[in-house]
Amino acid sequence: MKAIQVAAPGGLDHLQLADLPAPAAPRAGEIQVRLHASSLNYHDLAIAAGRSATADGRIPMADGAGVVTAVGEGVTEFAVGDAVVSCFFPLWQSGKQVPSTFATVPGDGVDGFAREQVTMAATAFTHAPKGYTHEEAATLTTAGLTAWRALVVDGRIEAGQTVLVLGTGGVSIFALQLAHAMGAKVIATTSSAAKAERLRALGADTVINYRDQPEWGDAVLQATGGRGADIVVEVGGPGTLPQSIRACAPGGHIALIGVLTGFAGAVPTVELMRKQQTLKGLIVGSREQQQDLVRALEQLALRPIIDSSYPLEKIADAFAHQISAQHFGKICLSW
Repeated sequence: MKAIQVAAPGGLDHLQLADLPAPAAPRAGEIQVRLHASSLNYHDLAIAAGRSATADGRIPMADGAGVVTAVGEGVTEFAVGDAVVSCFFPLWQSGKQVPSTFATVPGDGVDGFAREQVTMAATAFTHAPKGYTHEEAATLTTAGLTAWRALVVDGRIEAGQTVLVLGTGGVSIFALQLAHAMGAKVIATTSSAAKAERLRALGADTVINYRDQPEWGDAVLQATGGRGADIVVEVGGPGTLPQSIRACAPGGHIALIGVLTGFAGAVPTVELMRKQQTLKGLIVGSREQQQDLVRALEQLALRPIIDSSYPLEKIADAFAHQISAQHFGKICLSW
């Protein structure tokens, strides 16, 4: 089978197309999947670029979507021909005992989905939403589930609330779409006039240019009559967190997701405490939460926004496009 491997020490010029043996037939409790799509996340970029250490020859990509081609003994949840999508934490089925490492994450601690076939435990997948393409389904594993958990599981979103999303990456666009579909008002930030129009077309009620208004936390307060956003989907990290705390309402929730601006920095703790806000870190979600997301998407008029698609052998070009930060929504691989 065709696969991509990352040769040590990593780097986009170390992404190699390989011909590997096909996986074994599924044993009891396993399924075999013909993979057709994946989508890029910053975690995948860290692995591919060599910023995060992984085994030599690791097959990258945490997101995988495809069709079941065989089922092992005892598997009743899936049948041959079912469209499925992978889980970020294959062993985290449900509950509050959250993983704290990436040891079991495909494309990091174990081989991922940049390949044509895989045989894994059936519980490492969920059904894909009915009617979704493989590319659309592949965006759910990381970005879609992260947005769902930030808003629904942890943020407990309610209609009429205000949600703040930062930028136009995959998680932020998903969060905008979900919040809008659930009856919330959405404030979005960007530095691009063209992207601002696209954000409004997706349902953003207010768009703030953070280059024109570097104190964009105050702009959020102004847009909400001084109250702030009930939920902030914080993808920037230390460089944006002070403004997110400023922008968040008293008693509001900040979902700390990304580290795009670094791994450590100062936190205005006095304002956080004075406003009695909740600041909670999260990394994607459980299989049960992904199943809930899939059921919700089958009821909502919402389709993932795909910026562009590349064939598997052009994975380095896809990552280069991601690095350029010109994308709007998800970048996918399709084969």
